[in-house]
Amino acid sequence: MSVLVPELEPFVTTARPRGTHRFGAPGWLLVLAALCASAAAIPLVYLVVRTSEAGLAELLDTLLRPRVLQLTLNSVLLAASVTVSCLILGTASAWVLTRVRLPAGRALLIVAALPLAVPSYLAAYGWLVWLPALNGFWAAWFVMTAVCTPYVTLPVAAALRGASGDLEAVARTLGRGPLGAFRAATWPQIRPAAISGALLVCLYSLSDFGLVSMLRFQTLTWGINAAYGASFDRNQAALLALVLVVLALIVVAGERKSRGQVERAGGRSTLPVHRAGRWLAPLLALILLAPVAGIVVPLVGLVSRLLDAATLRAVDVPRLLEAVGATLGLALAAALVAAVLALPIAALAARYRGRLVATIEAVGFLGHGLPGIVVGLSLVFFALAAVPALYQTSVVLVFAYVVLFMPRAIGSMRSGIAAVPGSLTDVSRMLGHSPLVTWWRVTARLALPGIGVGALLVAISVMKELPATLLLRPTGISTLSTELWSRTSVFEFGGAAPYAAALVVLAAVPTVLLSGIRGVAKEKS
Repeated sequence: MSVLVPELEPFVTTARPRGTHRFGAPGWLLVLAALCASAAAIPLVYLVVRTSEAGLAELLDTLLRPRVLQLTLNSVLLAASVTVSCLILGTASAWVLTRVRLPAGRALLIVAALPLAVPSYLAAYGWLVWLPALNGFWAAWFVMTAVCTPYVTLPVAAALRGASGDLEAVARTLGRGPLGAFRAATWPQIRPAAISGALLVCLYSLSDFGLVSMLRFQTLTWGINAAYGASFDRNQAALLALVLVVLALIVVAGERKSRGQVERAGGRSTLPVHRAGRWLAPLLALILLAPVAGIVVPLVGLVSRLLDAATLRAVDVPRLLEAVGATLGLALAAALVAAVLALPIAALAARYRGRLVATIEAVGFLGHGLPGIVVGLSLVFFALAAVPALYQTSVVLVFAYVVLFMPRAIGSMRSGIAAVPGSLTDVSRMLGHSPLVTWWRVTARLALPGIGVGALLVAISVMKELPATLLLRPTGISTLSTELWSRTSVFEFGGAAPYAAALVVLAAVPTVLLSGIRGVAKEKS
């Protein structure tokens, strides 16, 4: 599951193996980390149990229905087409950004990453403001490609900086054309990064609910939500969710198999830098295609609708403030709980090695591979069966957020803890401090930037989350994302504009804080 972890780890991982423990780590830490990680497995385990109760006959009857097959085909077709287009556009953009001398090249790289800051359903909303009749496969493919292209651009650009340019030059001297030399010499070196980025694109496309619903292209996520909302027999929704999980697992297995066949090239060399010349305008258009389609057009549409006089008169300020408060409260609660649960797992993974440690860490990352609508649906079933008193309360909703986004906190915290020199903790122990005091006075203080980054990543993700929130939100509670979705689904684009603008502003605040913390961490490192 490590490939699913966002590459947001600015620290150097330096694990200190311990050979004095029977299971490779202190027993109390293993038990504590295992308990925290088991929380992430509850939705998937309960989903499997629930579907197994339906029986094989009902399972086959549901899966072989023409409607289910059509939804599955639509999901696979959209995910495959978006993955291919992002792979081509992202790789080409990364090559231009790293191999061609461009004006303000560093700023262009930042611009190329901007679509990641906007939720997919917000991008769809922005396009619907301009083109209300936009719908169907091609619309979903276009907007999804614009939003997801940075998942490929960023890792491929990083890989190109470390790839040898001499091999490509040698291939050109042997008579290969530009594309032939790139395919023979450079592509094998950047292929792992490209495949990892393509995996993220494919999983995002499979699990997306808001964009495909707004653009009225029916996929499995749409089918799960419809089956859950329209039927008293919710086994069908559970079976559709299981199909989505199986598709995600197939994608992950395929990525791992492809990545394992890659031969990595070692060494670095100076990258050849080409002059853009008369190709400058087309190359800039190539780089800016995804940012313009994924963020500029939607935000301009949002601002234009927000400044409309009718929109300003219709703003329901108390309801808007209520949605802002609910969004902030849920984000802060989820960030706090996720940080508490992620900390033992991160400490274990940062300091110790072994199969048991790796298993506990992998279970903690499980939620990152599960679509939000699957986690939401599983927790609906789980809450009704195990803790009915908590059904449709903020407790279950916050727990869903923790399952979905705890992996982001684990990755950041693990890197922060691993960056603390082991010699400092040894000195503290030699001075007579207990392990707990050493942890508090040395490790926790030095790893605080990583811990803070992990909590902020969770908070940002919670603010933008939609499908699990729709299924689990308490009655009468609405967040900015659910208000935006509900108003857009009935074509109230003007009424949705204030909620979309507030969501962008709220998500920007922790993002700025995140940049500041990471900057300080880099300066200290």
